Amino acid sequence: MSPARKATYADLVKVPDTLVAEIVDGELVATPRPATPHARTGIAMAAALFDRFDGPPGSPTAPGGWWILYEPELHFGDDVLVPDLAGWRRARMPALGNVTAFRQAPDWACEIISRRTARIDRGHKMRIYAREGVAHLWIVDPLARTIEVYRVEDGHWIVAATHAGDGPIRAEPFDAVELDTARWWQLD
Repeated sequence: MSPARKATYADLVKVPDTLVAEIVDGELVATPRPATPHARTGIAMAAALFDRFDGPPGSPTAPGGWWILYEPELHFGDDVLVPDLAGWRRARMPALGNVTAFRQAPDWACEIISRRTARIDRGHKMRIYAREGVAHLWIVDPLARTIEVYRVEDGHWIVAATHAGDGPIRAEPFDAVELDTARWWQLD
């Protein structure tokens, strides 16, 4: 990606709401809203993580301690990314705030890939997330029913685990409880 002219936030806001717009390495990237498998996976994952983790620290079945958001806008210098899901530990960000975008990197991000987004999600965006200090990243493929769990070590992504199918998993940074992935995938 080396655009002739770097995209600006003014370019991004001109993109119709029917598209997801990001600025990745200076290029304006606009993709259609997700198809059903992606949308179902995103909302099911968000519900499961929200129920267990989005709250103050507490019980063994709902450990809490996180803020979980669906499609937050992240501003990292000239880059504007919109992960499918992201989470901030409340210990690092005590208050969520009433904002339209975040400059503080999340502790966890999740990209639900499709044929259109896989190259950018797995390449440019992964590099930016590592550069900005996102500690954990999940790459989720709703058609293959896989979850790749990454963690940053010395500025580089390390594969922490891979999960396939629809069984229960423990996946960092949410490995305090078992997550049932059976409802994460589109039913045929």
